[in-house]
Amino acid sequence: MNTTKVAVITGAGSGVGQATAIKLAATGWSVALIGRREETLKETKNMISDGGAQSFLYACDISDASVIEILGKAVLNKFGQVDALINAAGTNAPQRSLEMLSLKDYKMMIDTNMNGAYYCVQAFLPHMRMRKTGSIVNIVSDAAKQASAKAGPAYVMSKCGMSGLTQAINAEERIHGIRACAIFPGDIDTPLLDKRPSPPPSDARQKMLRSEDIADCVALVVNLPMRAVIEEILVRPR
Repeated sequence: MNTTKVAVITGAGSGVGQATAIKLAATGWSVALIGRREETLKETKNMISDGGAQSFLYACDISDASVIEILGKAVLNKFGQVDALINAAGTNAPQRSLEMLSLKDYKMMIDTNMNGAYYCVQAFLPHMRMRKTGSIVNIVSDAAKQASAKAGPAYVMSKCGMSGLTQAINAEERIHGIRACAIFPGDIDTPLLDKRPSPPPSDARQKMLRSEDIADCVALVVNLPMRAVIEEILVRPR
């Protein structure tokens, strides 16, 4: 087995996923960068400092269960192990209110935000059970704590599902040495803000969280001794 720890990070082409990849690689983790577009994953790879850690790019749609099964095999073939899975991929739609939400956009958000996280978890759980160790971090949203009109129902529902998935992992898998954490961020200045019906102006974004803030939370969670588990982190702009 590889002595370097390995993290699989979805949504690694931008935002929290990208910041997490950079953070973990800088501290010696090898990282599997997962996202829809190969060009943005390459940008992340180029931003990773050369600390001796390896990186692996895999462009795919995480909402496709059959593709994620192939992804799991490819990552394990590359690294031989996975120590942490960070589900950071997420999306929303401009027309997101109950009045305007289309069935297509509703399914897209459920498939990407919730089902995609579930597929990724199932792709790596058997390996983690075999090794009797593993950390899973789900980047949720404070919208899963309290619904808001700015988030929209499909986004809220998908994020509540991710929160439930985290709880289920801890309930069922702790006996196998696996732990899970749900991180509930408030507003973060990421490209996802541009999908709001009225994207916030620059002065409002300056007061928001940064992706690096959430990456620091992820690093805390996955670097703790395996005897400890942080089950939830709620973090908002001050």
